[in-house]
Amino acid sequence: MVKKRFAAQIAIYMLGLFILAFGVVFAINSDLGISPVNALPFVVSLVSGIQVGICVTVFLLACIGLQIILLRRGFKWINLTQIFFSFIFGYFVDLAMFIKGDFSLAHVVGNFGIPAYVGQLLMLAISIALLAIGVALYLEAKLISLPPEGVVQAIASKLRNGKFHRVKIAMDSILVLMALAVTLIFMGGVYGLREGTVFSAIFIGKMIPVAQKFITPILEKIGFRAIGSTEQLPTE
Repeated sequence: MVKKRFAAQIAIYMLGLFILAFGVVFAINSDLGISPVNALPFVVSLVSGIQVGICVTVFLLACIGLQIILLRRGFKWINLTQIFFSFIFGYFVDLAMFIKGDFSLAHVVGNFGIPAYVGQLLMLAISIALLAIGVALYLEAKLISLPPEGVVQAIASKLRNGKFHRVKIAMDSILVLMALAVTLIFMGGVYGLREGTVFSAIFIGKMIPVAQKFITPILEKIGFRAIGSTEQLPTE
């Protein structure tokens, strides 16, 4: 029974990562800006020409390394499993890019006389929905936090009055500023950061509880009810 439950947790966690990957890809194709936590690896991909999935993986591995530096002996070795899931998520992002191919919802709605910008907004909305569903699924699995969350939690634990949401806002802001600096220095303009970045920062967190209301009953109907307590908090 324990093995079956653990296998179900892994499957749900992986499904969540896969849907998250599609959320990232739809955000990229909306061309309205990517979520703050994915902004830096995306612009590094633009500058270097390296696949987005590889840049995402390197970014996640860097987050794990930062956790180790911050927590030192307080770092739980079980969190090294984040390395495995970092590679999996990076692969999923590139796989989602391949599956999506040249599809652009903006072009599709354009064929029906709908302005291209409306099509971009639709793609962004789909991205936010997919990201919320992906996070809700991997939270339901109750396995391990994604590396960016781990960094936020590590920083918060080192501050006297460290609050997760405050550190999260600060970290997202820093990542956006770093992404902005990279594009300005190496591309001479702003790329990957637009109104969609702000919309993602605002609405993904609000959509996660909505997604959970639908996902939790469905998982319970098919016989899955995660137990245990691995503290996890939303990410984009």
